[in-house]
Amino acid sequence: MNLKELAQHLNLSPTTVSRALNGYPEVKETTRRRVEEAAREFNYMPNAWAKGLATGRSMSIGHVMPTSKMHEMVNPVFGDFITGASETYVKEGYDLKLTPVDDGDEAQRYRALRTRGNVDGFIVHGPHLTDGRIALLREIGLPFVVHGRASNMPADYPWIDMNNRRAFERATALLIELGHRRIALVNGLEHMDFAHRRREGFLAALASHGLVPDPALMRGGEMTERLGYRAAADMLDGTSPPTAFLVSSMVTAIGVRRALHERGLELGRDVSVIIHDDDLGYLRNGDDVPIFTATRASVREAGRRAAEMLLRMIRDPACAPLQSLMEAELILGRSTGPAPR
Repeated sequence: MNLKELAQHLNLSPTTVSRALNGYPEVKETTRRRVEEAAREFNYMPNAWAKGLATGRSMSIGHVMPTSKMHEMVNPVFGDFITGASETYVKEGYDLKLTPVDDGDEAQRYRALRTRGNVDGFIVHGPHLTDGRIALLREIGLPFVVHGRASNMPADYPWIDMNNRRAFERATALLIELGHRRIALVNGLEHMDFAHRRREGFLAALASHGLVPDPALMRGGEMTERLGYRAAADMLDGTSPPTAFLVSSMVTAIGVRRALHERGLELGRDVSVIIHDDDLGYLRNGDDVPIFTATRASVREAGRRAAEMLLRMIRDPACAPLQSLMEAELILGRSTGPAPR
């Protein structure tokens, strides 16, 4: 049975049937239930092309990736987010449109996608402290959700984020409670909002315990294994090495562990390490007992929620900008212990 036949059976227009199945708020609840029951009875599954004809939508969501961020596409964090978002898209009959673009052409590509009607909305990745894409997308007029926040922008736009400041404040406090006073931070690129908030949480915990931060123990950069290895090697070979590391990524923490191993140091006994983002589909943090103590927030779940928020705003353009703040869970693993004497 196709859409037209289902509509004839219900004595409704194809547009009404399509809108009922896609959750449009203007459809009466009794009509929606009637349509959904008939769709189940006749095993009707609308395809994206038919839904697009009936609703005037492309049934696609845009993810625009500047070439300077192309490394993120092979990062397991990005992969988990896209997987979660795609699960929602498939369930709702949408496709994902991933578009690489030169940095200087990013605004032009957003406008072109809008003009051509290629997408119904956007998810924005990796916001900076001040991010011009937010004002651009407001001007373009298509719904969007930012994965993260831009601290220097007015907060009246749609976003989903993890409470980075709170997570790193709690992690730093745990290390201090274990007796550590020389704590190193190996962070992401600090013009990125998430990394800025993580540093703020780290510094807040030090200040609340009367500790003065040491700039020599704070590094930021692309969250690669190499960053972790080089930062840890440099700090451990210094005159006053850290007894603990707070690391923004499991990938980076693998580099820290390599530096420890080369120096004959045992993880959790000689040097403690806490990481973030350990709940990844293809990079697990051990089995029954985690290798690393971690601040855990599911990136895959963030992708699902971001997609759900965006599709809701597409269905109901009058709804207020949706916002969601996820909290990280502190998971104890084998990588932390009391500070060595």
